[in-house]
Amino acid sequence: MELPSPTIAMLGCFDTKAEVFARLREQLLVSGAQVIGINAGIFGSTDRISVDVEADYLASLAGTSIEALRKKNNRAHALERMAAGAAKLLRALYEEGKISGVIGMGGGGGTYLLLKAMQVLPLGFPKVCLSTLATRDVSHLVGVKDIVLIPSVVDVAGLNAIIRPLIDQAAAAIVAMAKVPEQKSNGVKGVVAISMFGNTTDCVNACTRLLEQKGYEVMAFHANGVGGKAMEALIREGVFDAVMDLTTTELADELCGGILSAGPDRLTAAIEGGIPCLLAPGCLDMVNFGTPDAVPEAYVNRLFYQWAPDVTLMRTNEQENFELGRQIAEKLNQSRAKESIRVLLPLRGFSQLDAPGNHFYDQKCTAALKRAWETYLDPGIEQMSLEAHINDMGFAGVAVDLLLDLLEKKQSGGSGSAGRFSTES
Repeated sequence: MELPSPTIAMLGCFDTKAEVFARLREQLLVSGAQVIGINAGIFGSTDRISVDVEADYLASLAGTSIEALRKKNNRAHALERMAAGAAKLLRALYEEGKISGVIGMGGGGGTYLLLKAMQVLPLGFPKVCLSTLATRDVSHLVGVKDIVLIPSVVDVAGLNAIIRPLIDQAAAAIVAMAKVPEQKSNGVKGVVAISMFGNTTDCVNACTRLLEQKGYEVMAFHANGVGGKAMEALIREGVFDAVMDLTTTELADELCGGILSAGPDRLTAAIEGGIPCLLAPGCLDMVNFGTPDAVPEAYVNRLFYQWAPDVTLMRTNEQENFELGRQIAEKLNQSRAKESIRVLLPLRGFSQLDAPGNHFYDQKCTAALKRAWETYLDPGIEQMSLEAHINDMGFAGVAVDLLLDLLEKKQSGGSGSAGRFSTES
């Protein structure tokens, strides 16, 4: 069956890069797509290609005007405003079902504008950027979004033997991506997000098997900073029916300045959304640093474990565990659906290293976190301590039972919705 022609939003600064965008538009059409040309350049337009949305409209969406931006003569400000306007337009086009993908090209300023604008589009929606910065670290602009970056190799300033085939390939890529049909649910009961680390793998694998046996699809996120951010973003997009936050170690990195922090918003999406959440202190016994010489001087006398040549784990102490417990409690207490949260504490250790006889095992630290939860956690949030290690099969069984109970109560009050990333059988 032949799929309908996709409509691609082509975004960029047509005032200075009309030649390359003309080539891109031509190749999009050749590949079987329809094109909505969106000009974000504040110094004019072009008659070389069909422009469907001019820069003055984007400026108005951002609460300003092209004249005001030109008069201010501040390039950074102009890029910020035009990116905001482009984001509003792309979001509206997406929500109205008028576009199937978005593509753009640019140098430093153009890349900033494109990546900022694409942030409003959900994961799974095709996004491609041909950029001079594609081989540099632009993670702060990409964030957790699935934006495909293609190196332009040469500047995006005109057609030549190097950039021409790259433009053609980028056009073919976005059209092919846009033609992939949205995958429908295969009848799973729901979709569950689960956080994991190497030190909690046994627990996560066991929970995953048990949930799959009950008809749930499970998506695991590596708690390495980026993974936690991605999980939080997808929770906010409504992808999941529940969360098993078994590996909250990113909070320890945020507290102690480790390299795998997911930022201060970690652990807030499920709370704000009110979806069922089972939380455990997985790997709160450790903070991640790089090579041994990268450990901050303030920590030189602490207990360490060399997980890999470039991964140095530091044992959190009693004070830090108490503070982590307090912070978690204060975040959970903000929930307006406290009945949808369960907290489960494994009294025999939080990670593979924090097990009886192993390197990080310290019952005083476990007791400090327990004391913090008992002190600060709202009585409306059910907490349970289990005489087990986090990687024990018994712990996994109790954790899954608690989550299933939350899901059943949630679904009995209204029909659940299977996440949109479920796949057809």
